[in-house]
Amino acid sequence: MAIINEDVTESVWRRAAVVSLLTWRRAGADDALDDGERYGWWGDSFPTLTNDQIGSRLWQLRRRTLDANTVRDATTFAREALQWMLDDGRVVSVDIATTRSVDRLDMRVSLKFRDGASLDFSIDNLWQVIHAL
Repeated sequence: MAIINEDVTESVWRRAAVVSLLTWRRAGADDALDDGERYGWWGDSFPTLTNDQIGSRLWQLRRRTLDANTVRDATTFAREALQWMLDDGRVVSVDIATTRSVDRLDMRVSLKFRDGASLDFSIDNLWQVIHAL
């Protein structure tokens, strides 16, 4: 039986969550866009599971004003991006706290696993990351 290093496991889950949050998910047909580009990861064109998508729609916030609606949408998009962890039974809960200050958007993510373990991490100044996308 192999012993799994907890630091490696934590690193893998943190990486999976960050990839899910910062990879561009293709915009849906009903998403309001300021241009005709729907972007998204090319692999979503050929999903092994129907309607399976990777990434988040956080990129859609890049031309918006940082206000309460944007904070709400950032939280919604992040929850949507991490939903696969719940659907696949990998975690029992995903909590997201998004906070705004003048020109800054920070996000704290908390994952709870079936065995009771948890993983908390932050993406500081997410607003700057979104604008770099």
